[in-house]
Amino acid sequence: MSNDLIQALIDIEKERGIPKMALVDAIKSALNTAYKKNFGTSQNASVEFNEVTGDVKVFSQKKVLEEVNDPRLEMSIEEAKELYPDCKLEDLVYVEATPSNFGRIAAQTAKQVVIQKLREAERSLIYEEFLEREGEIVTGTIQRIEAKTVFVGLGRTEGIMLSSDQIYNERYEVGQRIKAYIYEVKNTSKGPNIFVSRSHPHFLRRLFELEVPEIYDGVVEIRSIAREAGSRSKIAVYSLDDKIDSVGSCVGPRGLRVQNIVAELGGEKIDIIKYDKDPEKYISNALSPSRVIEVNISSEEKIARVIVPDYQLSLAIGKEGQNARLAAKLTGWKVDIKSEQQYEEEDEVLDYDAEENVEEILSDD
Repeated sequence: MSNDLIQALIDIEKERGIPKMALVDAIKSALNTAYKKNFGTSQNASVEFNEVTGDVKVFSQKKVLEEVNDPRLEMSIEEAKELYPDCKLEDLVYVEATPSNFGRIAAQTAKQVVIQKLREAERSLIYEEFLEREGEIVTGTIQRIEAKTVFVGLGRTEGIMLSSDQIYNERYEVGQRIKAYIYEVKNTSKGPNIFVSRSHPHFLRRLFELEVPEIYDGVVEIRSIAREAGSRSKIAVYSLDDKIDSVGSCVGPRGLRVQNIVAELGGEKIDIIKYDKDPEKYISNALSPSRVIEVNISSEEKIARVIVPDYQLSLAIGKEGQNARLAAKLTGWKVDIKSEQQYEEEDEVLDYDAEENVEEILSDD
């Protein structure tokens, strides 16, 4: 241990921002632990680290007595007075007891402490960097795949993409470059965990913000997103400027903007819906591409009863109910879809029941 170590601590403080005294305190603590580990705890010893010169010495605390029974813990008055002329019986004095090979152990220990502190500082910087980027899209390279979890290289660290964050019909390979959305950053004892997703609804939102200048500038707003990743999504948009078509802005010239997003998502279908403050119009728009004849809403129950042409019933409901399900999720309304024929038959049943009730009342009279 020497002045070289002290200079290294000063350089680390300047370059990495780790306070020199924090490193010194860590080294002192580690040296005491190393001494006890290698030389036992049978004597009251402590390690002193000179923060100016870098020298390391071990001092043993001993009690001054007339007669010495345990030399590790006791010292005769005669020996003590040679070191401390003013000492008295029963005093506690410190005597240097640095082992001959402790210098090598001390150097290794100090090196390990500095490396550990540098790692901690690096982890802290990475955590703070990606915490600020939470909610953004990042581009990385797949480093490895373990038990359906994909690890994406993001420079100095890795992003973790769990199976639930993957698009179900995508295939991932090591070395593949992908885009993903940072939805959570956790700080752990082993370093930051950065969770990324390609199935998150906000991944779709950020893709539109990157692709559509009107959304990025705030002229067109995304009001709601309903997504079944890898299959189909619906996105409701609204223009703050009457001169700008919200849906047309997202579609882009010759459909180029939305096509770029569809390509990024591996062919996922995207319905771009015009948001409307009128819930009836909004629900009607949300059931696109189906044509809607009429929408009747019950505000208290928040149920929308929708009538569609007979030949468009299956289109309105969608495969396995997907279109209706996404429309309900997008609008926040429970959607009950019926064809014209079903609606008329239902009305006929109600009318028939009403006639029967009238006849019953007249017969009772």
